[in-house]
Amino acid sequence: MNDYLDPINSVGMPELTDSGIALEFLLSAKTGVRTLSIALTEAATPTIRKLLQEQLDVTISLYFEIADLMMKKQWLNPYDLELQKQLDIKSAQNALDIANLNLFPGVTNRKNQPPPLG
Repeated sequence: MNDYLDPINSVGMPELTDSGIALEFLLSAKTGVRTLSIALTEAATPTIRKLLQEQLDVTISLYFEIADLMMKKQWLNPYDLELQKQLDIKSAQNALDIANLNLFPGVTNRKNQPPPLG
């Protein structure tokens, strides 16, 4: 990607952004399941255990909803490891490409002329 200001370079970007947000949401839900599970084993009263169990059930359901959406959109392929590996490599390459962009060039207008002085 040579020119990040050229709109042609944004093709597919919403899809990449959506899949990234979904992955972060999936990981957060997974962390929630883990945290609630630990809290449930340490709860002192039946009322708290019941509350945590209900929340754990909701969080597990949310996790599977997100995972199902990601599989439907082919953002996650847990049953096809070769395809998942290719997606991971593509994501890593996109991250490297974005990291290597010159986001603050000396000339910032589209005509490649320096800004007027004063």
